Amino acid sequence: MIDPPHPRQVRAFWRSVGDSKSQNRRPERAMMEAEGTMKVMGIVGWSGSGKTSLVVEVLPILRAKGLKVSTMKHAHHRFDVDKPGKDSFRHREAGASEVLVVTSSRWVLMHESREEPEPSIESLIERMTPVDLLLIEGFKTHAHPKLEIHRESEGKPLLCIEDPGIVAVASDRPLPGLAIPVLDLNDPGVVAEFILAHAGFKQP
Repeated sequence: MIDPPHPRQVRAFWRSVGDSKSQNRRPERAMMEAEGTMKVMGIVGWSGSGKTSLVVEVLPILRAKGLKVSTMKHAHHRFDVDKPGKDSFRHREAGASEVLVVTSSRWVLMHESREEPEPSIESLIERMTPVDLLLIEGFKTHAHPKLEIHRESEGKPLLCIEDPGIVAVASDRPLPGLAIPVLDLNDPGVVAEFILAHAGFKQP
């Protein structure tokens, strides 16, 4: 006579079924793996080179691979997400150090630096919820790995010549002689694959 399975074995079985269903819902995520904590890749280039355009083209491709991706962008010092007259603006104007605005679909935390120096990129990353990959637009003087966006029509020099932190260049024209990979700027799929490979994501 066969002994009935122990209740713990039954629970373990149904957990495995649930895990299998979860993986079937996101097969790409089950195939992707990377060691370590949140990966970071910078997107840098001269103003007008198309950094934001590339980010919004690459993001859906990375998400289709099953990755959870966040972004960080360095903006002009006069940039403001708030609007005069709004309650949150009035809170800040009255002297609040931080204002947290919450809705059912999103929340935004605004921190007033006032006389404080601009925070380091490390401290900003620490404030973000960990995800698989963080894309950072701007902050081109920081030492994190970066992908340079280069357009010949802009007539600007290559940043990678002076910055060893740049690991590849996405260009709209061939750039013979560079010691780092040159990617087709007009092919976001190729750019996404490079980011995945450099960040250590791989398919077993």
